[in-house]
Amino acid sequence: MTHRERILSVYRGETPDVVPCMLDLSHWFYHRFRRPWDLSRAFLEPEVELIDYHRRAGVGFYLANLGSFYNATYGEDVAATVKRDDSDGAKITWTLTTPLGTICRVREWEEVSYSWAIREFPIKSQADLQVLAYAASSRRYAPAWDRYEKWVQAVGDLGVVYISPGYSAMGELLGQWMGIENVMYAVADYPEFLHEIVARINESCLRCIDLLAQSPAEIVLMGDNFSSDVQSPRFFDEWSRDYYVEAVRRLHRAGKYVAVHVDGRLRGLLNALAEIGVDCIDAVTPKPMGDLTPQECRNEAGTELILSGGIAPNLWLPEVPMEAFTKAVLDWLDLRKRSPRLIANAGDQVPPGADEQRIALMRDLVEKHGRF
Repeated sequence: MTHRERILSVYRGETPDVVPCMLDLSHWFYHRFRRPWDLSRAFLEPEVELIDYHRRAGVGFYLANLGSFYNATYGEDVAATVKRDDSDGAKITWTLTTPLGTICRVREWEEVSYSWAIREFPIKSQADLQVLAYAASSRRYAPAWDRYEKWVQAVGDLGVVYISPGYSAMGELLGQWMGIENVMYAVADYPEFLHEIVARINESCLRCIDLLAQSPAEIVLMGDNFSSDVQSPRFFDEWSRDYYVEAVRRLHRAGKYVAVHVDGRLRGLLNALAEIGVDCIDAVTPKPMGDLTPQECRNEAGTELILSGGIAPNLWLPEVPMEAFTKAVLDWLDLRKRSPRLIANAGDQVPPGADEQRIALMRDLVEKHGRF
């Protein structure tokens, strides 16, 4: 079977010949080969060199990290701009200007981590939240499926191409505009107002879900960089569950599979997401960086939820003994004895500075020990 056939067979509830092995190598690839990583623009054409590296490495492809497969626009009275600093390019500013006011968020380049850091979250008041909700409520989405099809053609039998609607309302607040601390203060200080804001933003997010339901993609990747120490099961039930239930319902009705990105703590969330009918958890990170062993992940998820991940970020680094990496891969592959709903993947991305040999080692271990 090809990588693509293996991945899709798992989603269909079938048993492949071998556990699928796919990796998001984008961040590692940009760092390893000193490629620019510019969050101020999307890739309108396939990243051929990244895809070709996956092909040479013999691992499946699934995530077009900066791919753009639809267009989002704002209402006529909302100005949305993205500007990269002209001096050294080390700062990107996103600005939303509405009749209610203006908000800006800034990210700055971190050479050590090869990523864009958030120094300070911009939304600090109810007035700021009104500006965000006004802008988000005006968002409309239009397809660009021709760009998606180009990625599919470039990837071919090497894998699949997930399509993503981005964050939910709470994901936007936690990850982009307010940060964890400010969100928790808002939850305590003005919950009714915050619920109104979340509902208005999620209404816009569901318009994007409706568009993706019409897309040629087989798999839609949702998620707010979930971690159960931030969005606990109780928090999820109050602030995110209704949106995810409705999004999953609409996508399933259209024949799509739904994966949710959970790259942090797992306890409680695996069960909560399984209950609402999610097909797959992406970026599952067990111990030593996560809070559950692989067997505990399967215990909580049940046998029908696809677990995609398994190898914690620190295990990819050269200072960690190769024996520890090998054991983690084998422990993850051992889950196939309990359910074929399994994909061998990184816990989130393969990190910058990862030992390149471990990519090939994981491929070989899966081929040898991942057979059904």
